[in-house]
Amino acid sequence: MAEPPSRSDRPRRAPARPASVPDSGEATAGTAITPDPEVLVQIARMKMPFGRYAGTRLIDLPEPYLVWFRKRGFPRGHIGELLATLYEIKVNGLEPLLASLRDPSDPRYRDTDPRDFREGDR
Repeated sequence: MAEPPSRSDRPRRAPARPASVPDSGEATAGTAITPDPEVLVQIARMKMPFGRYAGTRLIDLPEPYLVWFRKRGFPRGHIGELLATLYEIKVNGLEPLLASLRDPSDPRYRDTDPRDFREGDR
C-alpha cells in the first residue's frame, strides 16, 4: 500500500505576482520597473473585502497578515495582485510613498508628491 505524500511533497499554490512586475520575464539589474499608478491608488484607498480585517484599507493591513498570505498563497485575481504588491511595499518600508495617494479625508493623508520620496523618509 502506497503512503500518502508528505506535506513537503504536496504541490503548493504559487503566490500571486505583484502587479508592478511585468509577466514577460524577470527584471534584471538596471531595468526600471514602473508601477501602475492606478494600482498604487487602489492599494491606498481600497478596503479589504473579506477576512479578519474586512473593511480595513489595504495600506493599513498589518505586515504579519501579509506575511501570512505570502506563506499560504495570495488569493487569486486582482485582490491577490494588490496584496502581493502591498507585501513588497511594506517589506521594503515604502508605505510613506503612498501617503499622498490616500483618500484626502484619511488622517494619514499627506499632500506631498510621491516622486520626491527618498529612502528613509517617514
